[in-house]
Amino acid sequence: MRKTIKLGILYSRSGSYGSLSCASRRGALLAIDVVNADPSFDFTFETVERDPKGNIDLYAPLCTEILKEQSVAHVIGCITSWSRKDVIPVLERFGATLWYSLPYEGFEASEHVVYTHACPNQHLLPLLSWALPRFGGRGYLTGSNYIWGWEVNRVAREVILEAGGDVLGERFLALNDINIGHMIEEIRATRPSFVLNSLVGVSSFAFLKAFAELAKTDSFFAPDSCPVLSCNLTESEFLEIGEAAEGLISVGPYFRGAQGWPCQGTRDFESSFEAASWAAVMELAHLLQANPGLETAPISKLLGANTGRSMIDIETHHTTLPVLIAQVKDGAFQVLEQWQDIPADPYLSHSERRADIHLPKLRVVK
Repeated sequence: MRKTIKLGILYSRSGSYGSLSCASRRGALLAIDVVNADPSFDFTFETVERDPKGNIDLYAPLCTEILKEQSVAHVIGCITSWSRKDVIPVLERFGATLWYSLPYEGFEASEHVVYTHACPNQHLLPLLSWALPRFGGRGYLTGSNYIWGWEVNRVAREVILEAGGDVLGERFLALNDINIGHMIEEIRATRPSFVLNSLVGVSSFAFLKAFAELAKTDSFFAPDSCPVLSCNLTESEFLEIGEAAEGLISVGPYFRGAQGWPCQGTRDFESSFEAASWAAVMELAHLLQANPGLETAPISKLLGANTGRSMIDIETHHTTLPVLIAQVKDGAFQVLEQWQDIPADPYLSHSERRADIHLPKLRVVK
């Protein structure tokens, strides 16, 4: 008889970032089905799911409900950094672990979180290192008005200025705000080399559609002369963006059809969000299989008892990942450049982990 291990799922299936949540949830459920169908595992996962419905105030109480009422030790979930930070005190209280599978802004290493997507030296630094020599150093920064937008733009500003470039504008929108006319007008007036888009959800969709309309009226803003760059845009948002996605440049550990991480091309995922959630569940399953009796143990103990096969750093709980830069062409991402096995450096403090060690040195073409 295979034992049952309960696994929490905490994703919003609606709201302004519902498409991101649904992609992440789909990857987690796919991996759970794989584990449950594989007799080589001596357990099956039983999901305990709650849906915050995009309401930030519900994440902490629903996480509490999962952990308190269902005796769950591991939760797969959260989309925004806001929601992740809201549930960390709950995880600390119950000694539980969140598996977080979205790109984030770095500068965090919780004992109760495993990060299976990229941090800044795996997304922002390589993206700018690649883009600045090609398009120039005159950047315009947009962002949603919370920690993701603040921190991504803060680091981007430092990198651009250190490379001899200039930031022509930096504007933020509240989550769900689609009033982007002032941003478009400022971009039209300043004519930057590129736009770094750190908006999320419906704000990002509205901006991208308006920027595409701008490009139709002024060829300067075509993708080959003034591209929109992103650290978090994936195929999961194509339906909402539509034709405005054409020409966008994004960075991530996976794009559809990639052959490496997380399963060497044996499965095709819709996006890196789906792939990172799948990787989170599979990594947890392998750790539990290798360490029977540690189903409710702290993640540090699970990783410490591992035999070395994990790509998760035991100190930071971040994942070593490939870095792919891709552009939307004919409705799909086409990889332009990639690097393998970049260790995470969430605090940008280890020179051997910084992207500019692995990638070409920053320089600005004027």
